[in-house]
Amino acid sequence: MTINGLTLAALPVGAILLDGLVRPRGGRYPVSVGRSLAGTWLLAWMMASLTGLFLFACGNLPVAVSLALGLLALLTVASNAKHAMLGEPLLFSDLALIGAIFRHPQFYLSAVAIWQRILAGLIALVLFALLAWLFVPDVQPHLIGAATLAVSLAVLWLSLQSPPMRALAKVPAAHADVLRHGLMATLLLYWLRWRDSRDPETCAEAPRAPALQSPELVVVIQCESFADPAELFSNPNLALPGLAAAREGAWRSGRLEVSGFGAYTMRTEYGVLFGLEEEDLGFRRYDPFLTALGDSSYALPARLKASGWRSVFAHPHDMRFYGRDRIMPAAGFAELVGEDRFAAPAPGEGRYVTDAAMADEIVAIAAAATAPTMIYAVTIENHGPWAPDGHPSGDLKQSYLRLVRRSDAMLSDLIERLGALRRPALLVFFGDHRPSIPGATAPGGDRHTPYVMVRLDDSGKLAPGGYCRQDLTPAGLHHAILGAVLGDALPQGDAAARPIPAAPATEAADHA
Repeated sequence: MTINGLTLAALPVGAILLDGLVRPRGGRYPVSVGRSLAGTWLLAWMMASLTGLFLFACGNLPVAVSLALGLLALLTVASNAKHAMLGEPLLFSDLALIGAIFRHPQFYLSAVAIWQRILAGLIALVLFALLAWLFVPDVQPHLIGAATLAVSLAVLWLSLQSPPMRALAKVPAAHADVLRHGLMATLLLYWLRWRDSRDPETCAEAPRAPALQSPELVVVIQCESFADPAELFSNPNLALPGLAAAREGAWRSGRLEVSGFGAYTMRTEYGVLFGLEEEDLGFRRYDPFLTALGDSSYALPARLKASGWRSVFAHPHDMRFYGRDRIMPAAGFAELVGEDRFAAPAPGEGRYVTDAAMADEIVAIAAAATAPTMIYAVTIENHGPWAPDGHPSGDLKQSYLRLVRRSDAMLSDLIERLGALRRPALLVFFGDHRPSIPGATAPGGDRHTPYVMVRLDDSGKLAPGGYCRQDLTPAGLHHAILGAVLGDALPQGDAAARPIPAAPATEAADHA
């Protein structure tokens, strides 16, 4: 058999083996076996398309096949690293963040082991060196590559139009679909389903009952990687005093049922800001910020603006991250407070702007407010990786505990300082997701984080009212905030106010 013949035989064998290495895997074998016929068919023509593309570029079949398999190997390594760290395989929406990986590598490379980074770099270096060294100037193989690419794409397009293919992956279930169809097929199918999704109808505001003791100031704190360490590490001695005190005096508190683990801040943020449940988002759920501009009428600041409220978004980071520089103004925020308003962390303060500095800025904005104002703040001090600077072998758990206690101190500080303003206020504090700490936390099991809603009266004291323990989704928290400010949404013609019922005394006692 010729070299080209062996190369062509290696393409399907290598593709099937690499795709079988993707987690999650089924059975006892080191590779998944028994992918669906549809998934194998899509994998074959996707690899043929890549081979055709690279052959068109270099004119050398062995190099083209090596590049195609190398790209699949890179995706496999990335997907498995993500699955180990975050509990999810690689998704089509992750590819939209490739640019962010280069702009903010500290957020992403910590999820990939050093040996995996080295291996990926060596593979890329070798493959691109081969591309330059073995480039064939003869035009014929380049034309064959172009023809292969065109035919493969045509077969893919026709296949995807068939009824059996259109019936695949109609409902988001990434683990099950990767296990059944493979990584490459799932990436393609999910992207197509996402592309076919449509913006929801414009939000029609329902009539609302008058809010009881409506606040003049709302402060919402989305705290990075904030979780209750007593629950996270199954050790009651690690309880946070600020969180415990806030729960005891809370108007409402409970578990925030977030879907992500160790990442995906944007999913929680979107739910709280836009109030749409993930079940209603379909394939948009994986990164709802990619399509958030079409949902602006649902946004909390937009709905408050209609009632005379002004909203400020504060985040001590590059606002272009997740497209916040475009999304937040469209959502109704009148002002964005970004990294330019904060001094760089001092030596010993860590990598990011501190929560204490965030609290200072939030209180300053609140004190200067002359109209009903909502401040939505996204903190960053407790972002991973948690190894102490200059000590990569340090105790990650202790580093996390040090930072989460600073977040807890911010919660106590804000309750005290907002109370000192002596204005009716609502403070909402929650964690965006649990931390992924190698050797200390794992993505399996519970994912919820704590939330508290604290009401302050015009004397700065905790406002009286029936305590309610309630577990909420991020979208549910959106509607709880909206109800606290504007009143509960009512059926047409019902104008009676409906206060939130108090929890039974035993439940409140257990929670406190």
